[in-house]
Amino acid sequence: MCMKPESIFLSLIIQGPQSLGKNIDVMLRPLIDELKELWYNGVKTYDSFRHEHFIMRAALMWTITDFPGYGMLSGWSTHGRLSCLYCQENSKAFHLPNGRKISFFDCHQQFLPPNHLFRRSRNDLKKGHVENLSPPERLSGDDMHRQIQQLPDILFGKPSQRQVIEGFGHWYNWVKRSTF
Repeated sequence: MCMKPESIFLSLIIQGPQSLGKNIDVMLRPLIDELKELWYNGVKTYDSFRHEHFIMRAALMWTITDFPGYGMLSGWSTHGRLSCLYCQENSKAFHLPNGRKISFFDCHQQFLPPNHLFRRSRNDLKKGHVENLSPPERLSGDDMHRQIQQLPDILFGKPSQRQVIEGFGHWYNWVKRSTF
């Protein structure tokens, strides 16, 4: 029922040719406030089928974004060596030898099942390499929350100087606390 076109509505369109980046929270704040109101207090609504009033509550169940949009909403930078939220500091990303670009080629073989053909293949992916390591342990929600709580307050808008967060790009890629 929830995926029928009549049950879906677009809640926000951000106009403009440039990405808002971390400042997307400025645009999302009214939406978040309204969703909190709908969740905690609800709104008196009329049910035309039953001919009675009820308290309607609402929740944001998911968002659909591309990878840069995921970074803007979550507060995790999707650029650089640590852009994989699952791997974090255990990322196997590397710089290409003839440039400053970061490559993630063959970095995720460790997520394949242990007996998968591509783990044992020496020629199909990384030449001469067989992946024997298991994937890094996923952080729990509590662990991520602790990381985020250590972040300093971020000034939104157009600050006069760049805000530097200690450890960014070395241990983690958090750039802000998410509005959600």
